[in-house]
Amino acid sequence: MTDCRYYCMMQREEERKSGGLSPVKYHGKWPFICVSVFQEPLSAALSALNLLMHFTSWLSFFLLVNYRLPLRPQTKRTYYEYTGLWHIYAILSMNAWFWSSIFHTRDIDLTEKLDYSSAVALLGYSLILALLRTFNVKDEATRVMFAAPILAFVTTHILYLNFYDLDYGWNMKVCIVMGVVQLLAWAIWAGVTRHPSRFKIWTVVFGGALAMLLEVYDFPPYKGYADAHSLWHASTIPLTYLWWSFIKDDAEFRTSTLVKKAK
Repeated sequence: MTDCRYYCMMQREEERKSGGLSPVKYHGKWPFICVSVFQEPLSAALSALNLLMHFTSWLSFFLLVNYRLPLRPQTKRTYYEYTGLWHIYAILSMNAWFWSSIFHTRDIDLTEKLDYSSAVALLGYSLILALLRTFNVKDEATRVMFAAPILAFVTTHILYLNFYDLDYGWNMKVCIVMGVVQLLAWAIWAGVTRHPSRFKIWTVVFGGALAMLLEVYDFPPYKGYADAHSLWHASTIPLTYLWWSFIKDDAEFRTSTLVKKAK
């Protein structure tokens, strides 16, 4: 958002306030009070904290699978079959939160598209990963069969947003559907398999579902700073810590199982 557009928006909001009218969205966003260079200071700060949480959690996972758990004697690779997939997940997560922080700091056309595209890419990949893990898919050819249609849809959707129409309502529906499907997949799988860390999964699923309501039932920023979206950013920080805790538990569980079979 350019300075001119921002000041015009705030001036318009002052006129609406003096007329007793409630705030409205401009270009899909509520009017926020700018602090220094930060157009949405709370969301920008919380996005940065999410980025930090993903980085530290991924680093802990990396050290666990590569240095604390046993490696395959012949190849010196990890026993855990999903190590590489979780590394990609970490990269996409950190990329998404990086651009979220930049976008909430400075809203221009480029940062908006990078933020939305990164979030959709992360959600799409998370859905693929959820299906691969819950269906215990290990064969590379089968993994490609699972991933191909989702990758095609996500790629088409990102191209649509960037080069045809940045439709906020349609994008919200797409993201909610992808989010709900993967939450259901994890919740059902945790119950069926009796995974030792199933309670962590259920907590993340329940917390994620509640957090998703903040995206659906939006409200204007309180005092010009805290809206539903910023509270969603806050809720994902503890959920991220718990989620990576499950991922590490899953790596230890699968490694222990495979080592016992190898003996």
